[in-house]
Amino acid sequence: MGKGVRTMPELSRADEMTGDEAELPVFQQHEIPDSILSRATVADPDYIDLFTLVIGDAADWSPEQWARAAFEDVAGLQGQFIWRVLLGMRLAWRRSPERVAGWRIAGRGDNWITLAAPSWMLTGNLVIHIEDERLSLATIVDYDRVIARRVWTPLSAVHRSLAPGLLRDAHAAVRARPR
Repeated sequence: MGKGVRTMPELSRADEMTGDEAELPVFQQHEIPDSILSRATVADPDYIDLFTLVIGDAADWSPEQWARAAFEDVAGLQGQFIWRVLLGMRLAWRRSPERVAGWRIAGRGDNWITLAAPSWMLTGNLVIHIEDERLSLATIVDYDRVIARRVWTPLSAVHRSLAPGLLRDAHAAVRARPR
């Protein structure tokens, strides 16, 4: 990764939590494992972040179930607005087994799924990875045009503030769904 997106080899608490939320810690990982980097559809991304929710029942649901809970149930219309309007992503409109929230399923395995979507200025990937008691979400962005950096940089700050809650709310959503 020649563009310097991997830094600092530690986990840091992604947000301040109180009460019941403290039982579901979310960490932002600063060193991105190869097991996640290898799932990206872009070879040398310009931006990557990784958030991990530590829960005992992460493996009780498939990566696709986690993705549908996070991006269809939790992100919902707000996510669609950000992806379609602010980022100009070309997402499908109809639900299908090959798509999650309009994102194309670019690859999958027993413990991971990669979603991919292009826009006129960037290419995005969302990777859900499950390992032991860890549910991880990686956001990977490749700037296809110069303007993408100017658009994504301020949006990425909002994204990083919302990611911990997205993972916690996805946990509540998968637990509420019938198995």
